[in-house]
Parts: sequence; C-alpha cells; structure tokens
Amino acid sequence: MSKVRAMVMAAGAGTRLRPLTDQVPKPMVPIANRPVLEYTLLNLKRHGITDIILNLHAYPKQIKTYFGDGSRWGLHLEYSYEPELLGTAGGVKNVESFLNRGTFLVMSGDGLTDVDLTALIAFHRARRALATMAVAPVEQRFDYGIALTTPTGRITRFVEKPSWGEIFSNRVNTGIYVFEPEIFSFISKHRPDDFGKHVWPALLKGRKPIFAWKTSAYWCDVGSLSEYRRAQKEFLEKKLYFRPRLPEIKPGIWAPKYLSLKGVRVEAPCLIGEDVRIASGVTLGAGTVIGAGAHIERGAQLHNTVVWENVRIGEDITLQNCILTRDVRLAAKKCAFNGAIIMKNDTLSA
Repeated sequence: MSKVRAMVMAAGAGTRLRPLTDQVPKPMVPIANRPVLEYTLLNLKRHGITDIILNLHAYPKQIKTYFGDGSRWGLHLEYSYEPELLGTAGGVKNVESFLNRGTFLVMSGDGLTDVDLTALIAFHRARRALATMAVAPVEQRFDYGIALTTPTGRITRFVEKPSWGEIFSNRVNTGIYVFEPEIFSFISKHRPDDFGKHVWPALLKGRKPIFAWKTSAYWCDVGSLSEYRRAQKEFLEKKLYFRPRLPEIKPGIWAPKYLSLKGVRVEAPCLIGEDVRIASGVTLGAGTVIGAGAHIERGAQLHNTVVWENVRIGEDITLQNCILTRDVRLAAKKCAFNGAIIMKNDTLSA
C-alpha cells in the first residue's frame, strides 16, 4: 500500500479576511500566535502524513520563509507557485506528478481542525471510494457545500453554497478530501477548475463511488473576520486538540514562566507570548492574545483583543474586541477602540 501524500491549499486571496490579508497571506494569519497553516501541517504529521505540497499565490515568500523544507516539523514540504489562481481543483491538477502515486489528501491551509485523518482514510479505503469528503455540522450553511448521503455514506446529492430552499442538511463540505489518482481525469487541463462547482457534480452525474465521512471533530473555516475571532476564542477555550506552545501558568492562562505579572490583572482564558513587557496597572481581559515582542504600558486595558507581533500599546488605552496587526504603534493616551482592526501606519484619532 503506497504512502499517503497530501496537498495543502495555501493560495487563496483571502478577500473576506481583509484588511488582515493586505499584509499577510491568508494561511499565515495567527491563531494563538502561530500561523493557522501550521496547525494543518501539525495535524497531518500527527497522522503520519509527512510528504506534502503547498500551492502558493499571495505573498508566497512569507510562507516559504517560515516553513522552509518542513524539516523543523519532521515534514518534507514542496511548493507550487500559481501566478494566476487555478481554482481548488486546478491547483491539484497542477501538481498531479506529486500526488498520482496512490491515495492522497487535499486540505485547506486556512481551516483550523483536529480532524482524525487516519479514520477518514480508513473509511475511504473500506468503501473503495474514488473520492471522499469530510463533512461537519455547522450552524450557518450558506457559505459551504452540503451533501445528502445514503446510510453507508454514499453521496446522492450535492449543492455548492445552497439557497434557503436548497438546504437539506446541516453537515457541510469542509474542503478536506481523500482521492484516488483517477480523479485527475475529471479535472480540466485548460482552465481554472473548482471541486465544489464542477468536479463533485461531475462525479455524481457519472455515478462514481463518492462518499461523505461525518466528523464531529473541531473545524473552523478561518476565512472571514468573524470566524477568525471565533477561532481565537475557541482555541483558548481548549475546544480542539492543539494547545499554545507556552506553559499554562494558571488554569486558562498561558505565558512564559519568566514573565513578571506583578500588578497586572489577567483573566482567563488569555495567552501572552515570548519577550512581552507589560507594565503594572494593565488589565488583560478574557479572550486576549498577546503576540511576541509586544509592549503594553501602564493603565492599558485589553478585552477579547488579538495583538500580533511587536505591537506597542501606550498608557491608558482601552481596546475591546480589537485586532492589532504586526508592528502597530498606539501612543496616544486615553483612547478607546471597540471592534477596530488596527493596522501598521493607520492614522487614528481619539
């Protein structure tokens, strides 16, 4: 039996995550101070899948510089650069020579999940499927494809991004797929191609053995600002397998052991990164994440706020439900921001 390889889709433009993706590629937005893409790679490694190719488009150098050849994680990584986006299926077709050696996985680089990939592959092989999608329950279904199945999991109907009248299931397509090499014959060579819009419907029409595998594992599509905020919160609430790299110094509070928090009020859950300086009189409310190298001055109050790397927050500034991206400087005193996304070089007024 051939070793399973994987493709991780990391080429998306991230338009729904703007303005965050005006500075970084979508898979590099941090969740608990690590790129969301890193958790996808860690989950693949956890299930023994180490030969992985990533497609790139926006800011490709940032991804390649951070992950390199993957050896730091015990992985072997290769890259496929797309000057023009080829679509979800077209990107896979473009790396056919890497994937066509046997059963392979396709995953999204911006999906936060601890899905059991070993069980998914076993289900796929037990049913001798050509293609299997992992489906998960969600509350809002309009942004995802949904599948209707028989009791054995065989897909009998599939609708991509349904309207009200087309909703017949709360289990949606997660974009986590297992394929056999025969799938390449269903993907166009001559134009960008998409799994949800073209390939899955073609497989269904051709009566091919395609299946849906139901999972109750954690899954969040970090593709919008609301979902980005939700993923940060639920990560700190320990709703998935992964944990912050730093020690849990108190229940729900992660920080370097050497960090002095004298005179600082910290409410769980909260994550404080490496090389952070926090002055006395600061409040870090529940749901706050502080990136490495941040400096927070006396009297500042942060509640449910995500701070990226190397941010400076001045005295008596109040931040509620905010996101501050890398290298932001907030120097003015007695300013309050609620729900703001603050970027480097933004011009702000009190």
